[in-house]
Amino acid sequence: MSIQFSDTSNYKGIIQLIEKECGFNRTDISGDSDKLKEFTADVNLAMDDFTALAIQASGTWQYDDSNHTKYPIITTNLVDGQRDYAFTTDEQGNRILDVHRVFVLTSTSGTKYVEVYPIDAQSHPAGHTEGFWDGQNTEGVPFYYDKTANGIFLDPIPSYNATNGLKIYINREASYFASSDTTKVPGIPGIFHRYLVLKPAFDYARRNNLPNTQRLENEIFKLERSIKEYYGKRERDIRHVMTPRRINYM
Repeated sequence: MSIQFSDTSNYKGIIQLIEKECGFNRTDISGDSDKLKEFTADVNLAMDDFTALAIQASGTWQYDDSNHTKYPIITTNLVDGQRDYAFTTDEQGNRILDVHRVFVLTSTSGTKYVEVYPIDAQSHPAGHTEGFWDGQNTEGVPFYYDKTANGIFLDPIPSYNATNGLKIYINREASYFASSDTTKVPGIPGIFHRYLVLKPAFDYARRNNLPNTQRLENEIFKLERSIKEYYGKRERDIRHVMTPRRINYM
């Protein structure tokens, strides 16, 4: 069942269910602006925990918060002579967590993207990484990229400008709640909306040594296991084939 962030009419919102789990009276959180801000922060931290679980368990069908208005694919311009491109947030301001694949246009007038491949300039054996550190600053069409801090470093350095010439597939943070939200629904499957109730309730119970702390922790553990199983098995359209393992006998 999908639930909205706050529902003071039917008491079915995330905030109202947290009030119930924590033993508050109705509107003790929703009617107190300071408490509402505190619990909103806890709900957003629970969203972070859910995102981490979903991303770790996801197969080829990558997780993304459905409240994001665009897909987790970003583009930026390639600049002649520029090796590094910083990526902290996507085009909507969501913080980027990871980079999956990188593609470039091969010329100023190019329309077809080609993939460039990851390489670690600091640890990869010599023979592939010299262009990153030999000081020659060789230009051409990039075919390697190195991830360092919040940037991507290309090699060779682009020898041309290309509008939206760099395309990147990413993971990113969730779409968070504001304390003023009411009808906004979490961008995760409805069967797991209860996680955003239990996790903040547990954090409150733990901080205040409430007797329901252990019960909440047990429920969260079971739900987190279900989350991992769900995302681990979501790609049902992919056929998994068993292959025998070769055993070498002496």
